[in-house]
Amino acid sequence: MSDASPPPRPALATAASAGRLAPIALALVLGVIGGTVAWQLRVPLAWMIGPMVVTAAASLAGWRLQQIPMGRELGQAVVGVAIGLRMTPAVLVSVAELTPAIAVATIGVLATTTAAAFLLRPLGRVDPRTAFFATAAAGMADMALVARRYGGDPDAVATVHAIRVAGIVLVVPVLVVAFGTGGTIEDLPPAGAHPLALVPVLGLAVLCAYALKPLGFPNPWLVGPMLGTAAFAAIDPFKAAVPWIALVLAQLAIGIALGTRFRRESLARLPRVVMAAVVIAALLIVASAAGGALLAAATGLPFAVAFLSLAPAGITEMVLTAKIMRLDATVVTAFQIVRIALIASTVMVMFRIYGWIARRVHGSPI
Repeated sequence: MSDASPPPRPALATAASAGRLAPIALALVLGVIGGTVAWQLRVPLAWMIGPMVVTAAASLAGWRLQQIPMGRELGQAVVGVAIGLRMTPAVLVSVAELTPAIAVATIGVLATTTAAAFLLRPLGRVDPRTAFFATAAAGMADMALVARRYGGDPDAVATVHAIRVAGIVLVVPVLVVAFGTGGTIEDLPPAGAHPLALVPVLGLAVLCAYALKPLGFPNPWLVGPMLGTAAFAAIDPFKAAVPWIALVLAQLAIGIALGTRFRRESLARLPRVVMAAVVIAALLIVASAAGGALLAAATGLPFAVAFLSLAPAGITEMVLTAKIMRLDATVVTAFQIVRIALIASTVMVMFRIYGWIARRVHGSPI
């Protein structure tokens, strides 16, 4: 007699498939509702902030939600394509002229986030390793993995990063709209652009993202499509444009991905960490605004561009804000990419510097 299990019945397989899809479908429905309400209320970046707030609230209420598979990645790719289509030689030259300012600003962000680690340690009652990796303004998943490897608390690290990014995404666009000035960069499609011309560009974008991913490059799903599209757009006879609805769908997918990161169990286990993370996020926003004012005065950049360039949140979210406000998103992208790349490549060097300072201040190794 064979011990092989009988194949699953079609009805059971269908039910299991529906069970897997239900959290995704629910998150999508809530995201659309949140985006629609935010859009009606004229909230800045409505189709990202609305879905993020609603899905985060539902997730914290105990609803089982799941982000759209590959939604955030494809949303980043769409934004990357939209920026890449604007990267003419003249634009790249103007960005290159800001290299000294980008270097100084990045060092300032490194110093600010390292100082934040010393504040998070007593506020959240976490160990120094956790405090450092929780405030390093790099990728949440990467910092959580490194924290686990060096004896930190990966859940606390992930919680602080999620609150930092969500808080900055929620507050900074509102502040930029309230106190900044909109730009004049129009996203009009080039003459002769055909709607189907975007299809091969998106295909190239996905290939470029997969090509950069093994190299450890920061945000490959944004940077790869951006660089690939910039090269593609240099072919003069080829015309393409990203339609408004594609950017709306990108915002929706990214907002749902941000909102579904929150889990009631994690936040309930770490109440002091949650409160400390809110304080840290607020201080980082204030520091970014102050740094943005200095950067604007030193370089002549609009304050809104300088503020978005220094805000330590996700690249995609800040670039989207610039694009929606018709600001120079390529400048924001340059500052944010250098910040992420430098932090990712020097995080262990900064960890040793942090440890040396901690021994001087507390008199004990970390």
